[in-house]
Amino acid sequence: MKKIQAKKVGSKKTAKQSESPPELIDARIASFPDWRGELLARLRAVIKEALPDVVEEWKWRGTPVWSHGGMICTGETYKAVVKMTFAKGAALEDPAGLFNSSLDGNVRRAIDFHEGAKLNKAALKALIRAAAALNAAKGKKPRSQAGATAPRGSETKAAAPKTASKPASRVSKAATSKAKPVALLSGGNPQIAKGDGDAPVQAYIAAMPGWKNDVGRRLDALIVRQVPKVQKAVKWNSPFYGIEGRGWFLALHVFTQFVRLTFFRGTSLTPLPPGASKVEGTRYADLREGEFDEAQLKKWVKQAAALPGWIP
Repeated sequence: MKKIQAKKVGSKKTAKQSESPPELIDARIASFPDWRGELLARLRAVIKEALPDVVEEWKWRGTPVWSHGGMICTGETYKAVVKMTFAKGAALEDPAGLFNSSLDGNVRRAIDFHEGAKLNKAALKALIRAAAALNAAKGKKPRSQAGATAPRGSETKAAAPKTASKPASRVSKAATSKAKPVALLSGGNPQIAKGDGDAPVQAYIAAMPGWKNDVGRRLDALIVRQVPKVQKAVKWNSPFYGIEGRGWFLALHVFTQFVRLTFFRGTSLTPLPPGASKVEGTRYADLREGEFDEAQLKKWVKQAAALPGWIP
């Protein structure tokens, strides 16, 4: 009997996985009978009008994504906003000033639509088409260089030495390995190999699911602004921030309902971070969806960085 039941469960999973991304997006829209579902449907329609051959995808355990020669944007639904996050928004001209969220990063930009928001369809379509054009321009460069023809006499001169091709091969393999999906542990916490520096921290932030991704990016940018000489690392599947020679003052970790900030000398901060800890001197601050008190976080980070840190 147990074997039969196992087969039935497996067949249900297969059926669910067979749903196409457009069908999954349809279901997501239908799951919100309020203004959010209607607005997401309107945004989807604008995207399709701007790019009739846009590709609809379903990523990160439930996020609608639209791509055209690369990722254009997401369509995320939260309690108070419907968010469009443009993957390369920082590189786009925005004369209409549509971007109003995720403004601190060097790559992404987002638009938060609240209930009753009016769509500037013309400006939004222009932004979507500009994102597609940027993808196309970046995609053409490697192909044009690789496929360019040259006179026979200049071909040998222009060719790179054989020794230079080996690093390129290694870079290609590294890029392929980075593209592999990051496993999410209990509570949705990204599983990132331990390492020092900014790169593993950015890999962790990029893998933070849903609204927590925006929290991670905003927090990382805030810390860098407040502590320009901050040192970063990933330890125990958590980003750590510290000062060289003085130890770590802050770490973050993803849980199902919140992102937890651990202040290792939190009992010395004013006001006290609200979460108590069994570890002496440590206090927690749990950031839930829609809760990002930038002014208070700046004060805590600045105070924490000035204190002797935690050294494992």
